[in-house]
Amino acid sequence: MSSHAPHHARVIPFRPVPTTPPAGREPLWRDVVGDVLRRERTTQGRTLKDVAEAARISVPYLSEVERGRKEASSEVLAAAARSLGLGLGDVLSLAQDELAHRGTPSRTASARRPMGEVRLAA
Repeated sequence: MSSHAPHHARVIPFRPVPTTPPAGREPLWRDVVGDVLRRERTTQGRTLKDVAEAARISVPYLSEVERGRKEASSEVLAAAARSLGLGLGDVLSLAQDELAHRGTPSRTASARRPMGEVRLAA
């Protein structure tokens, strides 16, 4: 290696992870549930630490769940819901409502099929 060679570091910026799925793709359940938990927590003006301690789960884990990075068990979701003063059914119902409002492609497609019609694989 020559002492005359320039020393340049190649910098590759991090790209933010999109919070919404690309057009035409259904959102993941864990993303929607995480959005609901975060929205409820911030609406109450509570911190991750406060909710995580009340739910007896770690702050990093709750953060990962809220960001849709972890698929939380029903026990963890129930604990997080309780710590927010909600039931598990409340969180799941809010998540279902959000999915319905996002107008997912499969919801539109299934709405066009007559009731009881089964789509067979080719």
